[in-house]
Amino acid sequence: MTDTREQFRPEGHGTDHFLLTTVVGSYPKPTWLNRARDHWEDEDHEFDDDDWHEATDDAARLITNEHERTGMDVVVDGEMRRNEMVEYFAHRIDGYEFNGRVKVWGHNYFDKPSVVDEVTYGEEWLVEEFEFTDDVSARPVKVPITGPYTLANWSFNEVYDSQEALAYDLADLVNTEIERLVDAGAKYIQIDEPALATTPDDHAIVGECLDRIVDQIPDDVRVGLHVCYGDYSRIYPEILDYPVEEFDLELCNDNYEQLDVFTEHEFTKDLALGVVDAHVADVESVAEIKDNIKKGFEIVPPEQLTVSPDCGLKLLPRDAAYGKMENMVQAAREVEQELDDGDIEVGFAAPADD
Repeated sequence: MTDTREQFRPEGHGTDHFLLTTVVGSYPKPTWLNRARDHWEDEDHEFDDDDWHEATDDAARLITNEHERTGMDVVVDGEMRRNEMVEYFAHRIDGYEFNGRVKVWGHNYFDKPSVVDEVTYGEEWLVEEFEFTDDVSARPVKVPITGPYTLANWSFNEVYDSQEALAYDLADLVNTEIERLVDAGAKYIQIDEPALATTPDDHAIVGECLDRIVDQIPDDVRVGLHVCYGDYSRIYPEILDYPVEEFDLELCNDNYEQLDVFTEHEFTKDLALGVVDAHVADVESVAEIKDNIKKGFEIVPPEQLTVSPDCGLKLLPRDAAYGKMENMVQAAREVEQELDDGDIEVGFAAPADD
């Protein structure tokens, strides 16, 4: 597999070592954007589609700039146009319909969609979002996209004989969308599959989905897989066979209790390590984040490590989210310098014995 990482090293980067810094995807929305959505969804209000389009553009520009100000290497727009990771895509896929809101956890609800006909590709999903962000940002842009297994698993299936068959059809649609994103200039795609670690017996289905997703995608496009929460020992090392270059894993939230899972077999892909907790508002210090980054060197060498938060940050207060990202980038830059100076001993997992 072609090494796609170096293309994201900033020009004039100050150290020989390079720890790629990025975010998973979602980010807290400005309060005014939530109020704008309320107006837009109110049939009695004069806030129309053009007004909503302007509001989301403004929010995307603002949050992209916020990411840039932290010094992050690869940015996203914080998913300002998206309301939920399944619902957003299901609205754009022919074959889905909606029947009302379903409680997910706590006080969080979403419109769980139903598949009522064979799924087909209708309108573009993310190309306009990417093109806007790419235009307003001076930095490379990553595109997070919900994976087909999660799209199938978190929907009611009223048509297909199995969730597996539905997932494969959805994978073909994701492939179509990525082809269009690549045509628009996208170089970094992240497939989000939070359902994987909660249903580990299906890891072979996810592998087949990913084979379909990356079919005909150019070698210079970086494709990663984000898997948050769950028991990683039930999917590792099998996931190393997936045709992706990077695995983005949530480990900070449980204080790295599952770190040993990934040292029992050589981690042959790049690791995007969660080094700040997306579930608590307390902002980790630079020193604490540096310690978390160094835990990654127990799994991979620096040239295979990406530094990111555990998961999307949308449920945090915005000032906390920014503080975490600012400290995360500073910590990564300091660790890079310490690596250059030879002050850090890197002990990553050796290949497993035959």
